[in-house]
Amino acid sequence: MTKVKQSSTNFENKQTLSNECMEVYAANLIGGQWTLAIGCYLINGKLRFGELKNKLPNITERMLTLQLRKLEENKLVKRTVYAEIPPRVEYELTESGRQLKPILQQLEKWGKNHQLFMQNHSHS
Repeated sequence: MTKVKQSSTNFENKQTLSNECMEVYAANLIGGQWTLAIGCYLINGKLRFGELKNKLPNITERMLTLQLRKLEENKLVKRTVYAEIPPRVEYELTESGRQLKPILQQLEKWGKNHQLFMQNHSHS
């Protein structure tokens, strides 16, 4: 996961767009390849790290950890550690994260429609 240098023009452009256009701000929060997938699974309730990893077999543990940290930092996911041996850690959407449910459902509907459109308009 590469970070954009804060002194770069690209970073400035992203910041300006994000501040002026709330759609861009929102897309920056949930726009990662894995972020949406994690959100889709957590919509149905709490999951442990291993359960998320099993649902996303192609993600590395490091990437899943980074994505969960980013979601936690952005207050979309809450991490709860239980004082057990071995420790149990659960992830769940925050109130703000749960507000994504209708948006995710709409994205799913749009995705299905677009996929059908592409199938019906392919030139094969």
